[in-house]
Amino acid sequence: MKLSQFNFDLPQEKIAREPARWRDECKLLVLHKDTGEIEHKQFKDILGYFGKGDRFVFNDTKVFPAKLYGKKEKTGADIMVFLLRELNREQRLWDVIVEPARKIRIGNKLYFGEDESLVAEVIDNTTSRGRTLRFLFDGPYEEFKETLFSLGHTPVPEWVKETAGPEDAENFQTIFAEHEGAVSAPAAGLHFSRELMNLMILHDIEKTFITVHMGIGHFRSVDVEDLSKHRVDCEHMIISPEAADQINATKRAGGKICAVGVTVIRALETYVTTEREIRPNDTWTNKFIFPPYDFSIPDAFVTNFHLPSSTMLMVAAAFGGYEKVMEAYRVALDGDYRFGPYGDAMLIL
Repeated sequence: MKLSQFNFDLPQEKIAREPARWRDECKLLVLHKDTGEIEHKQFKDILGYFGKGDRFVFNDTKVFPAKLYGKKEKTGADIMVFLLRELNREQRLWDVIVEPARKIRIGNKLYFGEDESLVAEVIDNTTSRGRTLRFLFDGPYEEFKETLFSLGHTPVPEWVKETAGPEDAENFQTIFAEHEGAVSAPAAGLHFSRELMNLMILHDIEKTFITVHMGIGHFRSVDVEDLSKHRVDCEHMIISPEAADQINATKRAGGKICAVGVTVIRALETYVTTEREIRPNDTWTNKFIFPPYDFSIPDAFVTNFHLPSSTMLMVAAAFGGYEKVMEAYRVALDGDYRFGPYGDAMLIL
């Protein structure tokens, strides 16, 4: 398929700047992929489509405060550093994006905090994602990490809101976030409240947690018309032996697997056996899913409404069928559905 097939006009007012007041009370568009039928529900109605023996698979990654604002040495120019991932704990090395990138050179020092208490040195600018910084910090690692994160801001995308506020530290995090490492929230998981998770127990609906540290690759623009030539960023994924056993057992018993979010569906489809089961792993995935695609593991998919021409929209179209998903997006645009990580959700069955 071609990139242009996923383009549509998205008015700015359709992008949600804040989440729904209660996590499970956003809108839910239900798409039945076999018939194309569309239903309009509230998110907390989602359990009505599942029953005893079915299983939801969640991503329990935890977003860290990845945005740092500082100054460049000598000139005092404002800079923004987006932390992508830690490269070396002992040497305090981080893979980062620096903006504006054109003003940064190897050897430059960057200062953070009102008292410029945290200093970093640019030691490499040849990585595909930007720069490598060495933070110059005398003290134990725990003290460094606390200092670094105390200066950081929640990495809500700027197209959602220009500056994240204190409330975003909670809003841009799932209630089951546990393993730190994501620079963006797995948005589909944001809609699950504690009440909804408890109701799953009463309905005998099972839960499995895997970890996929979501990067910013999902938000990068695709710059090739031929989608087969697009390459996505790698993400670290962990599926434990226990999680793999739970998912495979549900499939064997005839239960439905519901993948909650693009990161989950990507991880479930990365390593599949000839028997259409998953294997435990602790690895990296650069799986890029776009139509047409034959899914092996999930039977249902929860996702938000995504930006035009985004890889996340392509995953949804691969699962629900291109024509049916694009029609659902047309319906959502004509209605009052909200787009983006703080927006409304779609369940594809």
